[in-house]
Formats: sequence, C-alpha cells, structure tokens
Amino acid sequence: MAVLPSRLLTAATTGLSFSTPVCPTPSRQHRVAGGGRLVFSSVSCRAAAAAGGPITITGDPPTFVSAPGRRIVAVGDLHGDLYQTRAALVMAGVLSPESDAHVWTGGQTILVQVGDILDRGEDEIAILSLLSSLNVQAKSQGGAVFQVNGNHETMNVEGDFRYVDPGSFDECIRYLEYLEEFDGNWDDAFVNWVNVSQRSKEEYRASLNGDWLPLNFVKKQKGFAARASLLKQGGPLACELARHPVILNVNDWIFCHGGLLPHHVAYGIERINTEVSNWMRGSSEDSDAPDLPFIATRGYDSVVWTRLYSQDSVERTQRSWNLSSVIAEQTLKSVGAKGMVVGHTPQNRGVNCKCDGKVWCVDVGMSYGVLHSRPEVLEIVNDRPRVLKEQRDSYDEMEVLDYL
Repeated sequence: MAVLPSRLLTAATTGLSFSTPVCPTPSRQHRVAGGGRLVFSSVSCRAAAAAGGPITITGDPPTFVSAPGRRIVAVGDLHGDLYQTRAALVMAGVLSPESDAHVWTGGQTILVQVGDILDRGEDEIAILSLLSSLNVQAKSQGGAVFQVNGNHETMNVEGDFRYVDPGSFDECIRYLEYLEEFDGNWDDAFVNWVNVSQRSKEEYRASLNGDWLPLNFVKKQKGFAARASLLKQGGPLACELARHPVILNVNDWIFCHGGLLPHHVAYGIERINTEVSNWMRGSSEDSDAPDLPFIATRGYDSVVWTRLYSQDSVERTQRSWNLSSVIAEQTLKSVGAKGMVVGHTPQNRGVNCKCDGKVWCVDVGMSYGVLHSRPEVLEIVNDRPRVLKEQRDSYDEMEVLDYL
C-alpha cells in the first residue's frame, strides 16, 4: 500500500505546517497596483481589440469583471467527476476533445463554474487543476476561467467530510506524495496534477494488490489526515479555494452557487467575498482566527445554500413562485445586473430559466455521484442566453419562455 510520506503525515496529524507555501498568493492573475483592480497583461493588443477591450477585474478575490465583447459559458456543479467535467467543457467549446490533452480551445471565451467541485466524486483536485491550467492558457488568448465557491467547498474547509467519496481521500494522499516531487512548489504541482492524476490513480490501486477493505481503518485515517491538512483553514488547498469568490459579476451578469438576495447586496458583495476568502485563509485584519461568514455560508438564505430561485416549481406554491420572481427582480435591479446564473439544485429537466427569465439554473446533476445526467451548459452571447446540450437539442431563451 502506498503510504503518506512521513513528513507530511506528521504535519497532517499534528497540525504542524509543511514546506508547501501555505497560502499561495494570487500571482496567476497579474496584480496591478491601484484599487484592487487586475488586468490580464499577457493578452496581445490584437486579441484585446478583437474582443472589444482587455479583461478588467476588481476585487481580490475577483468580484467585478469587465470583459467587453466576450462570449460567456457557465457550467454547473461538477462534484468530483472528471469525465463529465471534460464532456461539459468540450461541449462548451473550451476544451480539446482528446482524452489525454488539456488544451484550451475557447479563445476569448469567459468560462464560469458556479461551485460544488468538491464531494461525491473521486477526482476533485484533478478538476480544480484542470480549471487552473485552462485559466493560464485562456488568459494568453484573451479569455479567462473563473470559479465561485459553493456550499461543499465551505463545508470541507469547515472539516465536514460527510459527502467525500472514498476515492477522493485517496486522491489527497496521492497528491501530497506528488507535491513532494515539486519540493513544495504549489503552483507548478497544482497546475500539472491533472496531467498525471489518472496514471497516479492506476498505480496506487495496483500497489494495493487487491488488498483493500472498506474497513481498512489505517488507510482511512491516512486519507482523512491528508484531506484535513490540505483543506483546513490556512491549508494549501483551502487557500487555493480562497482565490475564488462566492459572488461574481461578469458583464452585468451575476454568478453564484445558491443565489443572491437583497440582504446580501445590502451587506456588500465585495465584503462577503473578502470575508469568506479571509476565513478560508485563516487570516483577518481583526482576528487571527476569523469566524465563518454566516451570511454567505450558513442558513437557508445564505449565498451558497439558498434554493429560493432553483427549487422546482412543482414543489412550491404559486405565491412562493411569484415572490421569488419579485425578489430576483429587486435584487438584480439593485446591482444593475441583467440576469443571474446559479447552481446548487439539480434540475431534472436540464438547464432552464426561472423567475420570469431572470434566473438561470445550470446544475443538471451531471456527476456520477448525483444524477449522472447528460452534461449541459449555458452560453451567453450579447446578453442572449442559450442552452448547449447535444446539438440537436440546443435551444435559446426565447424558445424556453415561449414554451413556459
């Protein structure tokens, strides 16, 4: 059986730090001085002009994104299923179809993943690595990849591992062993992991020689310790998640996991993102151990947990349905947004719009750990949404509204 390297296992079980940079800085976003604004400086002048201008980001983590003329693609909950993730990204036209290649093909497209990459599947770090690798490639072409954190990301940083697939505990062990080869260079190891993760999985399973039992407590303990060391507050994977917001505004479209409500806007979108990021990093201006931001991560009306917009209409009264439409309209008006895209609640009928066309729900339960449904994604071009599925089934929002 492959074992956790002694130095890392000691760190995991005692709470001590190891040589990996514990809180990697957001160097992959080319910080520019002044007001927390970032620009992608690697884009050629010709590419930026073709798209309508360079991408400009405000906030750390990113909160407001101006990406003139870009096509936007939104992808729902992935839950550790790398195969379905690849299928969705290929369908979206942003990933090469070759199974052994991880090449960005989206040009100047903006890709947004709306949370819940963790839990229920066994290739979580590989998916995070894939999106990070694609982001590096996309920026060189005038595009970008953004992620927002969902409830399963915040649950794992809290240490809530109830929904972790056994294979994902194994992935944490394998990733820590792999990290040793990079002498603690987190960024290089993280971006490259997707290229070696499947081979690593096969070699790891072969090393067990068939001697695996569900009640192998030693193996479970090592997996739990490895995951805890990566995802605890201030752990390297928690700090990687801290790079991402829980609420993202791209070209007047709001992207979040559960939904944006009026009291979130009143509290402050950028404030919420900063507080969640600081909590994940385990740092705060006011305290060495910041409290979990309740308004974003706890309660039925928090950003990552609310189902006000995404719950199926057959499960709600007409009054509740009408109220959600009113709230959506008020919320979008208060932030000057044209629409909202959410995940969190699997949609049995695929990607669809609710609240009189104001909210798009993109979680189709594609992971084998959820519904194992066929992948679907949402494309937004010139503020016109269109659902991408199998080619013969594609339709746009006007057809949906006519149908409803």
